[in-house]
Amino acid sequence: MDLEKITISSGSTILQTMKVVNDNGFGICFVTNNKKLIGMVTDGDIRRALLKGHLIDNIVDTVMNHKYISLPVTSKDSLIRSKFSSKIKIIPLCDEMGNLVDVADIFKSHRIPVLEPSLSGREMEYVQDCIHSNWISSQGSYVTHFEKVFSDMHHNNEAIAVSNGTSALHLALLSLGIGPKDEVIVPNVTFAASVNAVIYCNATPVLCEIDNKTWCIDCNEIEKLISDSTKAIMPVHLYGQVCEMDKIKKIAQKYNLKIIEDCAEAIGSTYKDKPVGVFGDASTFSFFGNKTVSTGEGGMVIFPDVEIAKKARILRDHGMEPSKRYWHNNVGYNFRLTNIQAAIGVAQMERLDEIVNRKMTIANAYDKKLSKIDGISQLPFHQKYIRHSNWLYTILLDKKYNRDLISKKLMENGIDTRPVFYPLNEMPPYKSYRHSDNLINSRNLSYFGLSLPSSATLKDEDIDFITNNLISALK
Repeated sequence: MDLEKITISSGSTILQTMKVVNDNGFGICFVTNNKKLIGMVTDGDIRRALLKGHLIDNIVDTVMNHKYISLPVTSKDSLIRSKFSSKIKIIPLCDEMGNLVDVADIFKSHRIPVLEPSLSGREMEYVQDCIHSNWISSQGSYVTHFEKVFSDMHHNNEAIAVSNGTSALHLALLSLGIGPKDEVIVPNVTFAASVNAVIYCNATPVLCEIDNKTWCIDCNEIEKLISDSTKAIMPVHLYGQVCEMDKIKKIAQKYNLKIIEDCAEAIGSTYKDKPVGVFGDASTFSFFGNKTVSTGEGGMVIFPDVEIAKKARILRDHGMEPSKRYWHNNVGYNFRLTNIQAAIGVAQMERLDEIVNRKMTIANAYDKKLSKIDGISQLPFHQKYIRHSNWLYTILLDKKYNRDLISKKLMENGIDTRPVFYPLNEMPPYKSYRHSDNLINSRNLSYFGLSLPSSATLKDEDIDFITNNLISALK
């Protein structure tokens, strides 16, 4: 934070102080004398001083508050966070001489985010290599390297890097021939990109209820929704949980349906010792900034069929024929990933096991601390044959609670949380894709589900701080 925006020199007038308080938007100003912190002033202090007869050209020293909380700049984050409250959002940090050198802000510098990338590997080295070599666009060795890493990880299936997870879904559907009058069964609780991609193809999404334990697509309802127009099922591995792929494959084989496996949130998860992404006719991944593997924006689509993969590559690259430059036999798209993004992805994949193992350790710590807490009705569901990568650790609160109020209380202590996605059938663009409103599991998860901070960068003390504050909020 720019300290000039939040400090005023001793001897300044009340009017000058008012301008600083007004301009910085925090409602507070710290008073310094030759950089040494000597006091603080809030907009309330100024208002009360004026009501008592102080003039705006009086010096601020006469109205500043000498009672304030400050901490050494070397303080641990856990100590700083413990001092925040509903009234204290900003804490001055001083050096050993008492000079103001930094400020802890509950909403920025010392907020615990829900998710942030772990970029402590060779990301910078590889990006600099791209810049030094001038290969920064979609033409470059890191793109093919990134694709090969994914192919090797997923039973040597064809891997195609794309611009984001949504374009991966769109490309998968197009390449499999999904189009007008076709229906695709999609879970009712997922990010809108899943259903949007179906609509982009002029196909019709059919919204399916979710399972009350896994929160993934309900296999028992899929078969009831199949019609003569159904062409595919899109299982979404929600929050790192894995769908019941054996059951889904059995249904797909029975009705001759395609499977588009949405793995955007589940890289590192496995089903019966096989990685997610190897069960479908196409599988997609996202590398958005909050994903387990991040390139800022980016995606990957995987095909077991080589010929379909060739078609997908052409569609990804403007529909241009590989053997005849600038010749187009198809209307295509620009869904390409840049070499710089791929370079970050390659570095991230080198640390995939480390990142996923850390996230699983964090989830285990949450489980131990929250498993017997009154007010939490469900923790993430675990089965022996599924490795849950815990992209986003999500709990279900008892119905007696206002989930948004709990979230607000946690944010007051610098803990960011996230509500579960809204049921798709309740939002205006998608209401027509589900004619029955009997979706109890969807509503329960959406209205009472709360996602806790799940970054691989979380420290053990952070988890203690989060869980203690959650327990306090529930009480």
